[in-house]
Formats: sequence, C-alpha cells, structure tokens
Amino acid sequence: MKDEHRSGCPINLSVEVLGDKWSLIVIRDLMFGNRRHFRELLNNSEEGIASNILAARLQRLTENGLVSKAADPSHKQKVIYSLTEPAIQLVPVMAQLGAWGRRHLPVTRELAIRAELLERGGPELWAEFMDELREQHLGIPRPEGAESVFDRLRAAYEAELART
Repeated sequence: MKDEHRSGCPINLSVEVLGDKWSLIVIRDLMFGNRRHFRELLNNSEEGIASNILAARLQRLTENGLVSKAADPSHKQKVIYSLTEPAIQLVPVMAQLGAWGRRHLPVTRELAIRAELLERGGPELWAEFMDELREQHLGIPRPEGAESVFDRLRAAYEAELART
C-alpha cells in the first residue's frame, strides 16, 4: 500500500491538510464569522467560494477532524458545522497569518481590524477566544463573566465598516 503522505514532516503534513486555496478560508468563516450552515458559508463568503468547492472543503475538513457536522434540530434538512478542538487550536496560526498579511499585503482596513486586535491582544486574547470557540462549537462552558472576544472583534469590524 502506497503511503498517502509525501513525508512525515509536520510542516508538510499541515500543508497537506490546510494548504489548498479554500480550507483556511472556510475555517476563518466558521471561526470569526460564526457561520455554521452551508448557505451562510456560501452566501457570505467575501471571496465568492463556489458551492461544489465549499462542499468538497467541508467534507475534507470533516474527514481530517477539523470540522464536525450534526443535524440541525431546528430544520430537518440542515446540518450545523462546528470547529473541533484541533481547528480551535489554529487561532494563534490565524492570528499570525493575519498579522503577517497586515504588514506585507494590500489589506483593507475593515477586513484587517480583527487581525490587528488579535495581534495586539497576543496569546492572552487568543486563549480567551479559544475558550469562547470551545463554548460555541463544543459546548464547553467558559469562565463565568468572561467578556466575549467574538463580540469585540465584530464590533471593531462594524465600526470600521461604518467609517468607510
């Protein structure tokens, strides 16, 4: 049986799972946009992902253990997509990708504000955000009285939209 991986290098293996054009974008939309249904992911994609590509990426991310899906109790024909713990642990990676992009690429202010806040907040904010994602996606309660990082990021984005 042929080995399905090019090598056992951790960077190579990570790229094999996340290195295509869309996987990190789908994870971003689940993570920062709280888009949990197929139609939300499809219709609210800033990059305009095609439905067949989205379906393939969701299937691949599910097979690789980064996304789970469950029946939506409010609608028999819908499923709810959730981040798994390995995907939630990508928050620092996403924060660093956003920080790098802000420094080196022609970003728009409204789409870069969340990356700026995550960079400024550093590991402490990332940990708070991961706790919040665990609550949203895995049902693990976070500390009582914890401020919503998701709400702070969304408010900053909406404020930038209003300015432009």
